[in-house]
Order: sequence, then C-alpha cells, then structure tokens
Amino acid sequence: MAGQAAASVIATEDLAVAWALQSVMQRGVFRIYTNHDVTGCEIGGALKNVVAIATGIAQGLGVGDNTRAAVVCRGLAEITRLGVAMGGEAATFSGLTGMGDLIATCMSPLSRNRTLGEQLGAGRTLEEITAQTRTVAEGVGTAHTVHELAERHGIEMPVCNEVYRVLTGEIHASEAYRGLTPYYQAGHEREPG
Repeated sequence: MAGQAAASVIATEDLAVAWALQSVMQRGVFRIYTNHDVTGCEIGGALKNVVAIATGIAQGLGVGDNTRAAVVCRGLAEITRLGVAMGGEAATFSGLTGMGDLIATCMSPLSRNRTLGEQLGAGRTLEEITAQTRTVAEGVGTAHTVHELAERHGIEMPVCNEVYRVLTGEIHASEAYRGLTPYYQAGHEREPG
C-alpha cells in the first residue's frame, strides 16, 4: 500500500487456477509467483514462526548478528528436512515461502514471533508476555506441533526443539543457546555442498 515492491505466492496443485489468480492479483510492484507444492509452501509458512522466536531470543540475549544468521540458516535446514519428510519439495524452501518468508519474519521488528522471542531472551516468561499483549504469536502453538512432527518423522530439529523447551518452561531462554552448542561443536549438522 505504501508503493514498495512486494511478492507473494499462490500455491495450488492446479496451476491453471494459480495462473488465473496471478493475472487478477498481480499489479504494479506487487509480484505474484505460483507454486504447485502446497505442502512445502504451507510448512515453510508455518515453521518460519518457530525459527523467528529463536531469532528473537538471540536478539533479546544480545548474542550478535553472526549467531542470529546461524539460527536462520540452521532453522531453514530444519524446516527443509521436515518439509521434505512430509512430502514437500526441497526447492520450495529456497523460495519465497521458505527462505523469503523466514528472512522477513526473523528480521522484521514488526514480527510478533520475533518480538515474543526478544522478550523471552530479555528474561520474561511466556505467561507474562501473553498476559500483556493482544496479538497472537503463531509460533507458540506451531512449536508444539513441530515437536510432535519431528518425533513422528525422526527428524533432528535442534533449533525448533530448544524453542519448544523454552516455551514449555523446561529451560530458560539463555539455556537454549547453550543447548545448541553441542550440535555445532560435534558436527551433527553439515552444510550442503
């Protein structure tokens, strides 16, 4: 509405429908892309909220840009692993509904999920935060679902798991980053290529 460029995705298995909607909705600097991978688009759009909470926790703890970038990158790897296990296509997660949505949600100061994470990182409890806000951070509920799905599919998701543990009160936000250290030091995660 401010006249700045923006992009979105219409995901449907029927690309003829997607193309028809694209031609109706795309205007000026608002660009619409189409994708047949509905599962991948839905998973990317939901799970990015959990990673945004982790990024917010990092911001609230003041751990720095390098750590936040690592959380975003490793979070994307986790989203992709689970998404592929659930039938999504790996390529979808490098597009707008994966990386694009993840970057926007993790970096924007307007993100409800990132803001919730920042407050957790600053030492507030989930109960304190939710009692004083009228907005909903979707990542809270999604973290529980992700935890169950990761166990069901046998997928390691250390970033999402630490967020889950913070949200359930099992650990404090500052412990979440200490909990990730063994994964990084032991080499459990491998960069592609």
